[in-house]
Amino acid sequence: MNLRLRPTMLSDLDFVISVEQDQANLPFITPWERPQHEGAIRFPDFRHFIVETGAGNERVGFVILQGCRNPHRSVELKRLVLTPEDQGHGLGRACVRLLAQMAFRDLGAHRFWLDVKSLNDRALALYRSEGFVEEGRLRESVRTAEGWDSLIVMSLLEPEHVALQRAREQGAA
Repeated sequence: MNLRLRPTMLSDLDFVISVEQDQANLPFITPWERPQHEGAIRFPDFRHFIVETGAGNERVGFVILQGCRNPHRSVELKRLVLTPEDQGHGLGRACVRLLAQMAFRDLGAHRFWLDVKSLNDRALALYRSEGFVEEGRLRESVRTAEGWDSLIVMSLLEPEHVALQRAREQGAA
């Protein structure tokens, strides 16, 4: 799969906000305002990327890492959002694998973690299948149009990631 992450530029923010505000994505995220994205682009503790694919490097979403300078080597997958038409084709899985590799290899993480809304079954299944372990729940911590939802905190530790990589390599051989 031809997937590329490139640093988000200020000129990409209209696209980022449109993907985030898409009605299909809104139930699963808490959207940011433009100044929050601008800060994430500029602040060294964040990595804000545009997800591109295909021969023409078409923009299909964006991702944000936070904690890139965390002294405890704990990097957070803050956001992974794809355009609705590009979901369900393996791009999310490819992003998670690339981001885990970046967190552990490039950023020296010991722990790669995230939180996900409990109603986001598709993301939960993806993260579990990629080796993330549920650590706990922040019960009814997010207000929704229907009431409340809980956040599930999940993580992948460096030794677990190494073991997964070895298993994948052995399976491919």
